[in-house]
Amino acid sequence: METDLQLESTVWVGSKIYRAVLTGWQFNWTELDKKNRDKKTISVPVAEVVGVEEGRVEILPQKLIDDTDKVFTVFYVKRSSTGSSYGLLWTLGRTQFSVPSRVLRDQWTKHLRAALKTHSPVRPNRLLVFINPYGGKKKGRKIYHSLVAPLFELAGISCHVIVTERANQARDHLLKKDLTGFDGVVCVGGDGMFSEILHGLIGQTQQEAGLCENDLTVTLQPCPRHIGIIPAGSTDCVCYATVGVIDPVTSALHIIIGDSQPLDVCSVHQASGLVRYSVSLLGYGFYGDVLAESEKHRWMGPLRYDYSGTMMYLSNRSYAGIVQYLPADPLLSSPRDRTRCLSGCSVCSRSTERLFPHSSDAGSLYSSHYNQFSSDSEGEWVTVEGRFRCVSLTCMSSSCPKSPLGLSPSAHLADGTGDLILVWDTHPLGFLKFLYRHTSTEDQFDLPFVEVHRVKAVRFSLPPSKEEEEYEEIGGLSGGMDEEERGYIETVSRSGSQQHLADRGPGREMTNLQKTGNPFLCGLCCSKAPAVSVWNCDGEILPSIEILSRVHGQLVRLYARGIEDGAAVHCSEDIERGCTLQI
Repeated sequence: METDLQLESTVWVGSKIYRAVLTGWQFNWTELDKKNRDKKTISVPVAEVVGVEEGRVEILPQKLIDDTDKVFTVFYVKRSSTGSSYGLLWTLGRTQFSVPSRVLRDQWTKHLRAALKTHSPVRPNRLLVFINPYGGKKKGRKIYHSLVAPLFELAGISCHVIVTERANQARDHLLKKDLTGFDGVVCVGGDGMFSEILHGLIGQTQQEAGLCENDLTVTLQPCPRHIGIIPAGSTDCVCYATVGVIDPVTSALHIIIGDSQPLDVCSVHQASGLVRYSVSLLGYGFYGDVLAESEKHRWMGPLRYDYSGTMMYLSNRSYAGIVQYLPADPLLSSPRDRTRCLSGCSVCSRSTERLFPHSSDAGSLYSSHYNQFSSDSEGEWVTVEGRFRCVSLTCMSSSCPKSPLGLSPSAHLADGTGDLILVWDTHPLGFLKFLYRHTSTEDQFDLPFVEVHRVKAVRFSLPPSKEEEEYEEIGGLSGGMDEEERGYIETVSRSGSQQHLADRGPGREMTNLQKTGNPFLCGLCCSKAPAVSVWNCDGEILPSIEILSRVHGQLVRLYARGIEDGAAVHCSEDIERGCTLQI
């Protein structure tokens, strides 16, 4: 680390005297006592300095400037705990320094600005901003102009702002317009708005590379531009899972300092080609039913999700299906290893080296990663067949305020894999226990009817009509079985339903008995359940049921750094009681 001294002088903060020191990577100011002995030191990394202004300046809640000759103001990132174990709230720190002369003030502002350019070269200079004025509580425009735009102006970032007027306007714009000159694209909205930006940037990147997204064997090129998320929607799952808090100022500061978080993306295909991309949830069964039901009650606002979830639980639905998956290397990581993907995650860092062994050669990107999806890898696939409450695939923890640990607490943002969660048909109280554990710290996978697998690709198909009839017969018979008989069938199903596709000859059908649950009648929801569900793809209903999904490792990058460990704040507080405070 560079420690060469660039500037040092005596400064005043209020009525207290300090010694300020600027080195290559740090800006420190140390309080001095009456005998010039060091007391408390505050240290700010140069990379986290947001801006430097002459005079006494305030930015939020409104900009105020008092151009005093011997004063300069430094703005920087300041962290505070949110009260939870993970995730730190970022606020705009501000300190006004007084110096003996205007010449010295100009020296400080010149050196600090030069240090920013030298040690923060990845900061964005120009951004394309899309605002969804209708998402969430319809406060997107207010959030941007009152909280975010002043910060971008302070950091010297120029923005071209587009307020969307229709669905998919942002996606269409990105697919048709030349993005030369823009360092990144920012969405002010929720997960739906982010999805538009995601599809637009990926599509635009493949167009420029001359690649066809509908081709299952194509090696997709990573997007060169970052995506920034300013949360302002009904659901902000992607923001929460990559930053740890839902706060516009925190997200804006991550964008300003040029943080970079790679993110895996699932492409979802049907027979005719690409359907959609997904980063958070690809869910069939319960999660698909909840989304479909909620669309009937949009007038309820965000409350429609709670209402629809309750109704679908009472409906007690399960669906027959065949799930095939390509397992990831179990030696690299496991969905049950109880690790969290936090800022600086070692699993994701090692995956970068594995996914991009020759990153300097753009033509070789992903080639080694996707060789595993060739026809020669067909023997590695595993199949599971039965009746499921839900089938879910996620490339991240999918945590949110209501489920702080998410659908898969140990999922990683950028390891080139997804977590496949299979919830077999079970008694309603058992399924309720599974759902409840998402709101607590209990392991939702530690249940006999739940499986989780780390995978690289997933196929889903419906069983033939004759096998569907067999499932219905088994479902009817199981209602009269005692616990011992039902337990025997469940054991046979679990051990016999998984096998390599290579073991299946052409035309061979599976005839293993499958897991079933008790009938459950509710006076409110006793109508006949549909034979099939729908797929919930990041909050959108897919038009297809039989799909193939594969994980593209680190296909996009966000202006984020992953969730920071909240324990770091407590460490800083302990240090402050000693001699040094790391902001």
